[in-house]
Amino acid sequence: MADHGVTVQRFFVADSANDALEAAQRLKAKEIVLKAQILAGGRGKGIFNSGLKGGVHLTKDPKTVEQLAKQMIGYNLSTKQTPKDGVTVKKVMVAEALDILRETYFAILMDRACNGPVMVGSPQGGVDIEEVAVTSPELIFKAADQIKKLYNLFLKIDATQVEVNPFGETPEGQVVCFDAKINFDDNAEFRQKEIFAMDDKSENEPIENEAAKYDLKYIGLDGNIACFVNGAGLAMATCDIISLNGGKPANFLDLGGGVKEAQVYQAFKLLTADPKVEAILVNIFGGIVNCAIIANGITKACQELELKVPLVVRLEGTNVQEAQRILSESGLPITSANDLEDAAKKAVASVAKK
Repeated sequence: MADHGVTVQRFFVADSANDALEAAQRLKAKEIVLKAQILAGGRGKGIFNSGLKGGVHLTKDPKTVEQLAKQMIGYNLSTKQTPKDGVTVKKVMVAEALDILRETYFAILMDRACNGPVMVGSPQGGVDIEEVAVTSPELIFKAADQIKKLYNLFLKIDATQVEVNPFGETPEGQVVCFDAKINFDDNAEFRQKEIFAMDDKSENEPIENEAAKYDLKYIGLDGNIACFVNGAGLAMATCDIISLNGGKPANFLDLGGGVKEAQVYQAFKLLTADPKVEAILVNIFGGIVNCAIIANGITKACQELELKVPLVVRLEGTNVQEAQRILSESGLPITSANDLEDAAKKAVASVAKK
């Protein structure tokens, strides 16, 4: 944000208590705010497994920053948005604390209904914008200047959302973005290499990082029926229909469109490595995907990985007859399904038998 001319607090990022102390001393600020850095909201009301309460603290003493950082770094912070055990804090932000005279909310986000970006603002604190315009017109100009810069940022970084909360005004009349959440368009990774290189994957499940290496979209769930699907919409529908038939999906795995045999093998490897998985449901609708490639990948994976859980396969679309021939001649214990409903029922029944 600072690189694009947006006003933010002066800050440093530290990954040790000693670095945090040095950062606090370098700031030479009247008051310092220390923020635990995790990819989750609700940090202020969070609790550390070190016993420390709150992931955001204010102090005027740099020594206190060091003591607080010792209770943050290396410990798990639990908030309403984290898993039950919390997330390990590896870094803290040490920033200059500023007084906020007035807090507002401002966001720019992509809106499907409008076919483009929409600005959303909410004045808080009971002060009408008209009153501000009369009494302090220079503040309106400063806010407008910051909004222009935020919009420029939104376009330049291929964002899908820039949310500033609070978008505040200091007693000195400075307009500052005190906290922000930015989402980026995954499709723009090729031209936003610097930003995507900053992606902290340490908070992801290891299996999600492994899946990403093979261009597989994987999200772990808490059930026992693994889903192996092409296309996000079909993956969601498959999870839903498993639930509808009394089962629980173990994951959301999207192969995408340009699937290759090696990806199928790696996907099976990931699914079979999950101890929760008691059955695998393959649901492929071959439009741009060739069903025969999927079938060859399945047979190779089953033979080499010595599959030990029931496998239900539903294939439809491009080259489906050839794919069904490959599977039937493989000699593997594969249960074929006629449609998605049939596949879900057979997958749920295979787990129930166990």
